[in-house]
Amino acid sequence: MVEAKQQRVAVISDVHGNLEALKSVLADVDAQGVAEILNLGDMVGYGPEPEACVKLLIARGVPSVLGNHEHGLVEAQARGWFNPQARKALDRTRELLSDDSVMYFRTLPRTLEAHGALFVHGCPPGLVSKYLYELDDEALRETFALYPHPLCFVGHTHDLERISLLAGAGAGRIERKDLVKGLVNLGKATRHILNIGSVGQPRDGNNKAKYVLWEPGETLAEARIEVRFVPYDIARTAALIVEKGLPTVYADRLW
Repeated sequence: MVEAKQQRVAVISDVHGNLEALKSVLADVDAQGVAEILNLGDMVGYGPEPEACVKLLIARGVPSVLGNHEHGLVEAQARGWFNPQARKALDRTRELLSDDSVMYFRTLPRTLEAHGALFVHGCPPGLVSKYLYELDDEALRETFALYPHPLCFVGHTHDLERISLLAGAGAGRIERKDLVKGLVNLGKATRHILNIGSVGQPRDGNNKAKYVLWEPGETLAEARIEVRFVPYDIARTAALIVEKGLPTVYADRLW
C-alpha cells in the first residue's frame, strides 16, 4: 500500500459519461496514494453512463465546478451554445440522468479555489464555455490581469496545454506549450494556466484517459505537476455509446 500524501491533489476534467475511463483514473489516483481530487466539470455529455459517473464522483466526495454540459442541462439559454450534434447528445444524456443529478448540477459553482490556485472549466476567471484557443496573446494578458492566482487549472478543450505569462527578462510575454506525459517543470517567476485534458474524451492525439497530479509546494517554483496517461476499456465504452443511442462520432473519437 502506498502511503497517502495529503499534499498532492489529483485534478480531473471532462469525464463525459465515460465510466470505464473514470474508474481507471480513480484507481490510478488511489494507487498513487492521493486523497484529494478536484473535478473541472463536464461529468456528462457524449458518453454512455452519465448517471453512474455523477454518482461515483459524489460518492467519492469530489468537489466539482460547473461544466458547459451541466450548464446546458440546467439552463435553456446555455443550450444555444451547442451545435446540433452536441445538442442531440445532450438530449439523450438528459434521458439517461436522474432528476436528482440534474438538481445537483444546479448547485455547482463556476469556480473553486484551493491551495492558492483557481479551478474553472473553460477560461479564467470564471467562464464556463469560453475556449482558451480563441484568445490571442493580448487577450490572454488581459485574462491574467483579471485574477491574482499564480496557477489556474482548466479543461473544456480536451487538449493538454500550458499557457504562461512570463516574468523577468521576458515580462509580459505569453508562452504556449503542450503538456506532455510525466513531470512538468513550471519554471520560476511566471503565472500559468494549465489545460489538463480529458478523462473521457481525449482529443490530444493519444486515446488514454488524462489527468494531473499536483503538489502545490510553498511557492510556485516548488510546485510539481505530473501528467498521467491511463489506459481503459475503450471498446466497451464505444459499444455502449452506440447501444445507448448517442451519436456514433463520439464512439469513433475515442480511438
